[in-house]
Amino acid sequence: MRKDPIERLLRGLYSAALYVLVPITLYHLVWRGFRQPAYFHRWPERYAFYRGVVPFTQTLWVHAVSVGEVNAAVPLVNALRRGRPDLRLLVTTITPTGSERVQALWGDDVEHVYLPYDLPGAVGRFLRHYRPCAALIMETELWPNLLFGCRDHGVPSFILNARLSERSLKGYRVLAPLVGRALRTVSRVAAQSAADAIRFVRLGARTAQVSEVGNLKFDVAVPDTLEAFARECRAHAGRRPAWIAASTHPDEEASVLAIHRQLRGRFPDLLLLWAPRHPERFRVAVESARALGWRVATRSRSRWPSVDDDVFVVDTLGELLRFYAGADVAFVGGSLQAIGGHNLLEPAAAGVAIVTGPHLHNFEEISRRLAEAGALRVGEDAEAVRAALEALLADPRAREQMVDAGRDLVERGRGALAQTLILLQPVLPPVPDPRGAPAMSVPMP
Repeated sequence: MRKDPIERLLRGLYSAALYVLVPITLYHLVWRGFRQPAYFHRWPERYAFYRGVVPFTQTLWVHAVSVGEVNAAVPLVNALRRGRPDLRLLVTTITPTGSERVQALWGDDVEHVYLPYDLPGAVGRFLRHYRPCAALIMETELWPNLLFGCRDHGVPSFILNARLSERSLKGYRVLAPLVGRALRTVSRVAAQSAADAIRFVRLGARTAQVSEVGNLKFDVAVPDTLEAFARECRAHAGRRPAWIAASTHPDEEASVLAIHRQLRGRFPDLLLLWAPRHPERFRVAVESARALGWRVATRSRSRWPSVDDDVFVVDTLGELLRFYAGADVAFVGGSLQAIGGHNLLEPAAAGVAIVTGPHLHNFEEISRRLAEAGALRVGEDAEAVRAALEALLADPRAREQMVDAGRDLVERGRGALAQTLILLQPVLPPVPDPRGAPAMSVPMP
């Protein structure tokens, strides 16, 4: 089949620009490394050099850029591990925090490397080395050379739990002719909502490629030990109100401290559970709270908040869902600055009333549904967030109603996982027959 000459031109220009920028990638790794030392390690993986790593066959590849996407992939990866133990799962990330989350969740049960930069040579080396039977790309990772590379190597690719905000769509404007062509190589775009599906079509996907499947985050597994964890947390902290500031970003930290100071004017024994989004902010959170004269403890050192602690910093990864259950009200960050918000379904599933700021464009559909159900309150600024938190801390009945509404919405929203597995079934290798008979393809449980 003749290649599209416009595609060749656009890919050539794009790839040439990336090769020119290779020195910038090195600078970026060094710059990030001073903030987060893990960026100083495993550089060969960033360029798809795997000395000493033995390739394997029957590989199913899942890409999740960072912690949020890894968490979204948990139901899918766990279902694949149960249903297809014959397949070796490769999970790639881009960030060290995503890498740590993968290793904490699955350890050696999955293979893990960083996804290489979108350079044609690196993408080719990656695909030739791991030879995946399919590429399952979570949410919004639209790297042109990666998608074209999958097509050229005969690897069916899927964009799963796909989301595309109006802001992100505008951000692709300059590369739209190239990204649109890359999108048309994808086997299926499994969109979170009808609005996301429409935006993917506007970006260049064919209508027949796109399905509204729902959000995998609704299929979040709530641990059986969640209530026991919450009881133990409260037993250590004492019988007093607690709120959690979750997934906060640097520009929100001053607001968190100011809100806690103001709330303690009405609730003098109020405890703040604080979980910054990025590990490099853990120490900053501790020092900032101590500078205001508060007694501060951390999960890594003290394990639990004591009755005398004013602030407890959750400086570990993978425990946020549990600590949501230990609070009366949750503020979910990335929403007071223009980040676009973070996962609102985890606190809903954990059973806590939710408050956010106004910047929710990454979770437009979920935030709308939660707000309409009465499970979410949105403050237009930090002062409005404080007022909402104060009102809920003073009103147990209102909190209870929000918790019930949130849990009900999560339960009613489940089902994306089952539909996603159905979409994937045709491209998975047949299940080997242990008796040596010809292999057959069977549905996963």
